[in-house]
Amino acid sequence: MPISTPEKEPTDTSDQHYLLKFLLAAGAFLFVGTVQGVLQVLPPIRSWLDSIGSPITGPGHMIDPLAHAHVNIVGGLVMISMAMSYYLLEKISEKPLYSRRLANHSFWWLTFGVIGFYSTLIIFGYMEGELMLADMMDEAIALHSIYGITIAIVSTIMGMGFWIYFANIFVTIRRIYKSS
Repeated sequence: MPISTPEKEPTDTSDQHYLLKFLLAAGAFLFVGTVQGVLQVLPPIRSWLDSIGSPITGPGHMIDPLAHAHVNIVGGLVMISMAMSYYLLEKISEKPLYSRRLANHSFWWLTFGVIGFYSTLIIFGYMEGELMLADMMDEAIALHSIYGITIAIVSTIMGMGFWIYFANIFVTIRRIYKSS
């Protein structure tokens, strides 16, 4: 059974405006990552992060390097790589993407996932760090149990963005090779 373009999807490869949101989001995530990078090397912030275990152990590692790396790499570089691969796949093959609707879904799932993942790491890293410094370890452990479910949810949302992207690329490539 041949794979066809979903109904009501543009088949013209010249309209690439849907990719602008990928580029804008990538720029925004890279901006956030660079601001965090500057802030976390300021002596009072660096001292606080080091006192709670950054970058090796403890809640400090949730802020530096995990949150910092994810907002830059997943939010910035992966987002721009998705846009480039969607764009280049259409240009090189001279065939439309299997589904721009799926491309848009991959964008929104990944964007909300990155925002949720980054926010979760920053917020819980800070809260757990403050509890640890106040020698309130029972509260820190209780907070960490809430962190576990929260990070699982936002990771799943982010993962959906990846899997939708992979599916769209795979089906597009499969369709290109079947039509040639």
